[in-house]
Amino acid sequence: MDIQFLINLVAYFFIYSFFGWILESIVKTITFKKWVNSGFLFGPLCPIYGIGACGMILLLNSFQGNYIVMFVISFFVFSAWEYFVGWLLEKLFNTKYWDYSFYKCQIKGRICLVNSLTWGFLGVAFTEIIHPITSSGFLLIPSNIVNICVGIFTIILVIDIWITIVKIKNINISIKKLREITNNLKEKIEELKKLPNKARKNEKLKSAIEELKQKQAELKMKIEKQTKRLKKAFPNMKAGNKND
Repeated sequence: MDIQFLINLVAYFFIYSFFGWILESIVKTITFKKWVNSGFLFGPLCPIYGIGACGMILLLNSFQGNYIVMFVISFFVFSAWEYFVGWLLEKLFNTKYWDYSFYKCQIKGRICLVNSLTWGFLGVAFTEIIHPITSSGFLLIPSNIVNICVGIFTIILVIDIWITIVKIKNINISIKKLREITNNLKEKIEELKKLPNKARKNEKLKSAIEELKQKQAELKMKIEKQTKRLKKAFPNMKAGNKND
């Protein structure tokens, strides 16, 4: 495995991440009947597809012509990959970015039989049709241009990932603060309720409650703005997931 092969593999990662973004956006737009700019990142890339495609190139090329083996490998390997990515995102960001729990055959909402079958058929179609067509055009591009483009896109991707992670971490910080304020507000309200009727005019306590309510409202607005893009990209997104 030489350096140019690895660089080409990274180039294919970007190509198929972009194709995956287009596919995801089209499917979600049709499903939700409104334009959905899909993807975890800000740029038009869905890395799960790019990595999946690179995995297919490395794993399935030697099985060309053997459709059953390619289907079985794709079914299990890429279902496991989708499950792992879903689990990792939930653990890192305490958010479930896709949820298949409404399907009958699914595991913790991270993978489902329908998607796994799609991975199987896609593996066969990718190896036999999609990648040969893509690579025939790609190999016409001079290697020095490919190398420069890969370098530029890699830098952009790293910046995009860093910005995305920082923004999601800020969202989690805001959500944590909101929970703390909400719990504090509940305690203050309970404290006020327990006071005798005459003592319920406690202005200091009432002022503290009003201040907490204002902070709560401001944080809710802030979180709404922070999560606006992600909610559009992942309409089924759920925060605070507890699954293992």
